[in-house]
Amino acid sequence: MLTATGIYQQYGDRILFDRVTFTIGTRDKVGLVGRNGAGKSTMLKIIAGDISPDEGKVQRESGSTLGFLHQEMDLPTGNTVMEETLTAFAHIQEMEDRLEELNQEMEVRTDYTSDSYASMLEEFTHLTERFALVGGITMEAEAERVLKGLGFAQKDFNRQTTEFSGGWQMRIELAKMLLQRPDYLMLDEPTNHLDIESIIWLENWLSSYSGAVITISHDKQFLDNVTNRTLEIELGKVYDYKAGYSKYVELQAERREKAEAAYLNQQKVIADKERTINRFMAKATKTKMAQSMQKQLDKIERIELDETNTAVMNLRFPPAPRSGAITLKAKDVTKTYGKLNVLRGVDLKVDRGDRVAFVGQNGQGKTTLAKILIGKLPATAGEVELGHNVSVGYYAQNQSDALDGNKTLLETMEEASPPDMRTRLRSVLGAFLFSGEDQDKKVMVLSGGERARLALACMLLRPFNLLVLDEPTNHLDMASKDMLKSALMEYDGTLLVVSHDREFLADLTGRTVEFRDHKLYEHLGDVNTFLEKRQLNDMRSVELEKPKNGAATAPAATAAPRVELSNDERRRLQKDVSNAERRIERLEAEIEKIHLRMADPTFYDDEARVEKTTGELKRKQDDLEAAMESWEAASHQLGE
Repeated sequence: MLTATGIYQQYGDRILFDRVTFTIGTRDKVGLVGRNGAGKSTMLKIIAGDISPDEGKVQRESGSTLGFLHQEMDLPTGNTVMEETLTAFAHIQEMEDRLEELNQEMEVRTDYTSDSYASMLEEFTHLTERFALVGGITMEAEAERVLKGLGFAQKDFNRQTTEFSGGWQMRIELAKMLLQRPDYLMLDEPTNHLDIESIIWLENWLSSYSGAVITISHDKQFLDNVTNRTLEIELGKVYDYKAGYSKYVELQAERREKAEAAYLNQQKVIADKERTINRFMAKATKTKMAQSMQKQLDKIERIELDETNTAVMNLRFPPAPRSGAITLKAKDVTKTYGKLNVLRGVDLKVDRGDRVAFVGQNGQGKTTLAKILIGKLPATAGEVELGHNVSVGYYAQNQSDALDGNKTLLETMEEASPPDMRTRLRSVLGAFLFSGEDQDKKVMVLSGGERARLALACMLLRPFNLLVLDEPTNHLDMASKDMLKSALMEYDGTLLVVSHDREFLADLTGRTVEFRDHKLYEHLGDVNTFLEKRQLNDMRSVELEKPKNGAATAPAATAAPRVELSNDERRRLQKDVSNAERRIERLEAEIEKIHLRMADPTFYDDEARVEKTTGELKRKQDDLEAAMESWEAASHQLGE
């Protein structure tokens, strides 16, 4: 049993936890829910002992183990994927090393009748039995099974961990955590970087897990499939529901409804009694009775309604400048990585005011095409043309991760802001629920959801008429998702959104483009119309559907295309890597020079110079991102 007692945590004038108490059983499967910034990640850190609360304590049984998957990790370098994963068995590997030492010692010793030899033999026998019992013989096979379940291929096992992006490194850390099988397994947003097959595999693993699981997630279906209990954090309090997420939503509404009814009923009774007391007090003959009634009224235990957090971000997209009738055209676009074909001669036309959803399996090229359309990634072949006067607003999957953690929220906004918006930045931050001293916090202390809100705020500082969103609901809580969707419904420009969230996409778009077998299949209507037409139950069915004719999918986040390279291809790729590295080095130096110019206090005296320099900086940063993409694609292929 894990017990948190009287936990009190305060930051500045904000009380995050107001002496909350709860227990978690050894087999509980708990979903930790609440608004962005409510304190979910902080609570996990307190339970793990990473943070000491101002008051209160957390206790668990002696000898129990605890594993904690953070949102921010620092994976050691120098190991292959398999080597790093096997560090989960460090205690077993210590046994293996000791057994090897004993083996070597037994080979050279001849004092077979001595007490020390007998003691050594006894240790060897005990360790051998213990080694087999704890899985020393099968640990590599078990590590392989978990890594494959989380999306790694056999050829990835011998690649360096540094070849993988943060999302894939998170999978390695998750694999280690699952293999350690702690008594209390705590997961902070484990599904954010997983594809649908890996999510389903993880659901099955956690459902049958013998220990306790405490997880934060904004994926309703994941919570429903994994958890049987929900702890809600709201305004410093913790509410305990013995139910999974969907049932919790119903129970929460019922609890609040009953509490409000009881409160109103009691207020009516109190008001009636007070009127009677006031009447009796006016009559000398009934003063004693009135005083007696007042004493009874004073003893009534007053019902108080719990506070609820109803604050929502005030998200409104700026009016879209008018563009030409055709927003963009893509003709015969092909994208390959070595011999792996991601997109094969696809065409797409988007008119002004169109609202388009990209759906399909992970790795089929949705993000790739979105980046190609707006010039963030070059096509291997084909043409892309943006229409007249088209200005792009782009929100990437990892947009919030790209924020500089050492800057304050206000500094982050200032860096993204055009000069004419600078006087309004504090009010914009306030609209996104960052007010007062919050605006001077460092970005590094924000939760994942708060970072996502800040990234959205930065994007809205400039007007645009083509809005491209790639998985925009990652990290956002349910209320923020609803607010984002409402704002998008009001947006008057052209919208292109990549998402696997059926609830979010419903009624949002008028065209659904399905990515399947290297091609695009267009369906009129929103995601629900598309699912009906394809006779699929949900977005998971879309993403789990197998490609026809053995068509390969695109490389996930950073997993390199798994193809054999000829010597000529290898030399070409090595040249591409070298050229990209030189370009990256040059661009980083140029960007650093621009930053030095902008650090001069007199720099902002000349508005024309400010505008010109910030435009130059944006172009250099875009060029740097494109160079990084090129380097990443080529270097990952060489990692085979």
